[in-house]
Order: sequence, then structure tokens, then C-alpha cells
Amino acid sequence: MKSPRLPIAVQQAVMRTLREKLQQANQRLERHYPEPALVYQQRGTAAGTAWLERWEIRLNPVLLMENQQAFIDEVVPHELAHLLVWKHFGRVAPHGKEWKWMMESVLGIPARRTHQFEVHSVRSRTFPYRCRCQQHHLTVRRHNRVMRGETEYRCLQCGDILQPGEK
Repeated sequence: MKSPRLPIAVQQAVMRTLREKLQQANQRLERHYPEPALVYQQRGTAAGTAWLERWEIRLNPVLLMENQQAFIDEVVPHELAHLLVWKHFGRVAPHGKEWKWMMESVLGIPARRTHQFEVHSVRSRTFPYRCRCQQHHLTVRRHNRVMRGETEYRCLQCGDILQPGEK
């Protein structure tokens, strides 16, 4: 699926928030961290990812277009915080106390690990599997691993091995 074209106004809003939050962090931390690269190529249900060594933030253009202001207000600072934590503290837990401090004390944003956006439009095809207590939906990757005999998956509730099932 091809990513949607992002209107320039949306890209500018993302960049404005990124620059404001970076400036805020640089002032509070008394540092001068450079502006990270922004790439609109994140796929799947992830809203964004921070690529530490590349000093790059990847954003999901579909989720951005579907949740514009909430996305800009939440996801951009979230990913920036990952980069800042890496530069400031080194390698630490991704959503640990340093990240939480960076989000809340430095950037002034509530520290939420995951977004709450509707992901129906970006969710990939799934395959139905059953156990004795419920139906499961495996991703294409997991389904193919089962079909090739490379692995099996168990229900976390009842412990049964998942079997291909009907929709």
C-alpha cells in the first residue's frame, strides 16, 4: 500500500512541534542537541519510531493523517524523548524512568507508552486460529511460520497450541 501524500501544512505542523519541543529540551537540559531527521515511512500499527544512531524519527503517514493534532501533540514528543534520552543518558530501558522524566519534566507531556489511535486502516491481514477457549488472529508472518513448521503458538489463557480455524 502506498503512503498518502502529506499536505505541506501537516508537515509544517509536525516540524513546528518538533522544533518547539527540541528548543524547550535544549533550554531545560542546557544542551544543544541538533534537529533530528523526519521520515514519513513508518508502516503497520506503530505511530512512530526513534532511530537512535541515525538521529531520526520515523512517522506513520496514515495514522498522522487520520489523527492529525493528537498525533502531532503525542507522537512527535514521544519519539523525540527517545532520542534525547539516548543522547543524555545512553542506552536505557525504552520507556523507563529516564524516558518518563524526559516526557513529563522536560517536555511537559504525559508519559504514555502507546497511542490510542484506531488502527483498522493500517492493520495487515490476519489469519484465524483457535484454541479451546477463544479465537486468535495471527499476522501473516506468524501464520507463515506455522505453515512452514518453524514454530507453534500457544494461548496465554488455556495453554493450548493454536490451530488454524474458521473466521
